[in-house]
Amino acid sequence: MRDKGVKCAAIVLAAGQGKRMNTDIHKQYLLIKDKPVLYYALNTIECSFIDEIILVVGKGEISYCEEKIVKRYHFHKVVKIVEGGKERYHSVKEGLKAIQNCDYVFVHDGARPFIDLPMLERALEGAQKYQACIVGMPVKDTIRIVDDYNIGKDTPRRDRVWMMQTPQVFSFTLLKEAYEKIMNRDCSYITDDAMVVEAMKGIRPKLVMGAYTNIKITTRDDLMIAEGILAQHSEITLPSHLD
Repeated sequence: MRDKGVKCAAIVLAAGQGKRMNTDIHKQYLLIKDKPVLYYALNTIECSFIDEIILVVGKGEISYCEEKIVKRYHFHKVVKIVEGGKERYHSVKEGLKAIQNCDYVFVHDGARPFIDLPMLERALEGAQKYQACIVGMPVKDTIRIVDDYNIGKDTPRRDRVWMMQTPQVFSFTLLKEAYEKIMNRDCSYITDDAMVVEAMKGIRPKLVMGAYTNIKITTRDDLMIAEGILAQHSEITLPSHLD
């Protein structure tokens, strides 16, 4: 549980194009049952201890998100909607610029609909202790490292390999300073925010348990899996601020 007086903000990234979906509709706006993918994560954050949400969307999508997502579903914690950039780290940078002040910032992919309140609590506790925290899960399968010719080189211990998820949570000052440093460098290798913090500030993140249901919607198969998750675990959509 967060300390009294601690302010938390969330940057929710919804600027992805979802090219692997083979559709003109961006993946965060596709429907799971009767609601957009993006609705579910925003709903959980709206019901949580997090104070405000910065929603980062694609070019030309601010008005659409404001009318069809924020106003339609009454997400009062969305204080600003901003356009993202070419790459993920550009979008996070735009989100950080929109935050006036806070103690801890959550960065979450809007295409991961099934976060829950205990997960957010665990992530914040980790960030309060270690400055940087990621939710993730141990891999279930054996992982094989290969060379340029797909010839096996090494097999890491499975109990030392985790799948990274979001949210990723950081001291706001730490993440802001890390992004200010990295923007003038080659960022082609950056795939998440923890890499930015580790590379620029030397802070290694704490990992805490997410959930195997905390999937990222990337392909149409993922949409079918998400439908199954909702059918088997209807409590994932609760609590709802609309109830």
